[in-house]
Amino acid sequence: MLKVGVLGAGHLGKIHLRLLNESQKYELIGFYDPDEINAEKVAEEFGYTHFENINKLMDAVDVVDIVTPTLSHFECAKKAIEKGKHIFIEKPITNTLEEAEGLVQLIDENQVKGQVGHVERFNPAFLAVANTIEAPMFIETHRLAEFNPRGTDVPVVLDLMIHDIDVILSVVNSDVKQINASGVSVISKSPDIANARIEFENGCVANLTASRISLKNMRKSRFFQKDAYISVDFLEKKVEVVKMKDAPEAPGDFDMILQNAEGERKQIYFENPEITMNNAILDELETFADAIQNNTTPIVSLKQGTNALRVALQIIQSFKK
Repeated sequence: MLKVGVLGAGHLGKIHLRLLNESQKYELIGFYDPDEINAEKVAEEFGYTHFENINKLMDAVDVVDIVTPTLSHFECAKKAIEKGKHIFIEKPITNTLEEAEGLVQLIDENQVKGQVGHVERFNPAFLAVANTIEAPMFIETHRLAEFNPRGTDVPVVLDLMIHDIDVILSVVNSDVKQINASGVSVISKSPDIANARIEFENGCVANLTASRISLKNMRKSRFFQKDAYISVDFLEKKVEVVKMKDAPEAPGDFDMILQNAEGERKQIYFENPEITMNNAILDELETFADAIQNNTTPIVSLKQGTNALRVALQIIQSFKK
């Protein structure tokens, strides 16, 4: 078992602590939180070991799980990497692109593993269709959330939209060509609503919408590719797959047949991929343990986390234009 320590015992940090404590692949050594009152409360309530010194915690573990505010990600990760520790770091990877690129270089130099917490990659609905998404040419995403003061210190792009940016980059095998975006601040000092259009070199276009002041929650993505439409509901954990194939010469009474202007006939049919429910956060943490033990590349590497941050920052920069 890998010895692990957690930095940060806020809302998400407590979830990580609980799951790591239950995991069969990690031994939870303890946690560090600079807020002594909160740290003592968490230690007393749940029985986790509270380290009063961040260096002592890092020295006692193999893996450092960084669940602190984004502004502190770089310094925490740099300290851990330089001590030869593997790092799991929550999204977004860092506050700036320069910091993210610095971490990528550091893990290469120190020969350790790093993974970024883009949890939607482990959503059971997405996992059920990930291998079905092939060369999509149009993608539409909606990520809407009811207002929550937590996280409003950063633009909605880094708070919410970055989830969809990472998913899109994982299925579109092409470089970004152009980005156009707009954002509006309604309650916060940073944009609460944003829309972005990303054009890729291969011709794929992605249209992303994110809001944190909606009246209802929604997390849906739609992928359009040749002869297929795939819809993923990340919130409800549901998928819809509609495909087309050449129509049979003698279609049945209930076959759905379309004919285009050139006279080509296609049959529409539906697939129902099996969705295996999971705990996405536990899965992302445990697959990272597997990558360390087997010396393989983590599913969401620091390079991928950096690419998602790069696009997110380009979207934010587009607001200013």
